[in-house]
Amino acid sequence: MEHEAVKGAAGRAARRSGTRTLWRRIREPLAQSRFVKNFIASLFAWFVRLIRITSPLVKGSTQVAGGAYAHLEPGIIALWHGQHLLTPAYYPKGRPLVAMVSRSADAELNALMIEKFGIEAVRGSGGRDSSRHLDKGGAKALIALKKSLVAGKNVAMIADIPHGTPRDAGLGIVLLARLSGRPILPSAIATSRRKVLEKSWDKTTINLPFGRSAVIVGTPVFVPADADDAEMERKRQEVTASLNAATAEAYRLVDGAK
Repeated sequence: MEHEAVKGAAGRAARRSGTRTLWRRIREPLAQSRFVKNFIASLFAWFVRLIRITSPLVKGSTQVAGGAYAHLEPGIIALWHGQHLLTPAYYPKGRPLVAMVSRSADAELNALMIEKFGIEAVRGSGGRDSSRHLDKGGAKALIALKKSLVAGKNVAMIADIPHGTPRDAGLGIVLLARLSGRPILPSAIATSRRKVLEKSWDKTTINLPFGRSAVIVGTPVFVPADADDAEMERKRQEVTASLNAATAEAYRLVDGAK
C-alpha cells in the first residue's frame, strides 16, 4: 500500500512537471502573438466599458464633457500609477487624446487597449526625477506629446515614476508643462467596487462593475516657461498635492455616497 502511494505521488509530481514544461514551451510564442495580444486587449477594453456602463457617476463628480475645465484645453491630464486603468472608458468621446505608455513589454497590452478607444499611444517613460537626465526614449516621447498639445490634442501622462515612490510626482510632467505652456490637470477616477493589490508597489486598483464611480479633476497646475530648478520642484510638489487631493475626493465620493 505504502509503495503504491509513493508511486502515485511520484506520478502526480511528474505530470505537474510535464504540464509546467509544456506551458513554458508555449508561453513565449503566445506572448509574442499579435493575435493573442489583440484578443486580450479587446477583453480588457470590454471589461472597462462594462464598468463604465454599470457604475453611474455620483453627485459631485467633475463634469468633464463641456465642463469647467474646457477652457484649459488642450491640457496635460495627470494620473497616478495603478489608478489610471479606467481612463479610456471615462474620457469623453470625440475629443482627441494622446497618452504616454511605458515602453515595457507589460505595458504593450495597455497601449493596444487604449487604441481600441481611439486614443493614440506614445511609448516612453516621462516620470524621471531629473528634468536634465531624460533618456532618449523619454525625451522623444515628451517631444511627441508637446507636438500633440500644439496640434490641439489633450495628452495623458502618469505623474509618478515607475517603481519609484508611489503617488509622488516626477519632474517629467512638470517639464512637459513648462515646454508646452499648457496646464497640468490632476485627475482621478474611483469606483465603490474594487480590489486593491496590496503587494504591488503602487497598490494597483482593479475596478469592478456594478457599483458607483466618481471622476475628479483637481486644481490645475501652471508652470512658467522660465521656471528654474527651485520653481520646478515647487510645481512638482504642487502636482503631487493636487493629484492626491483629487484621488482622496474621488474615493470619498464613491465610499460615502448613498
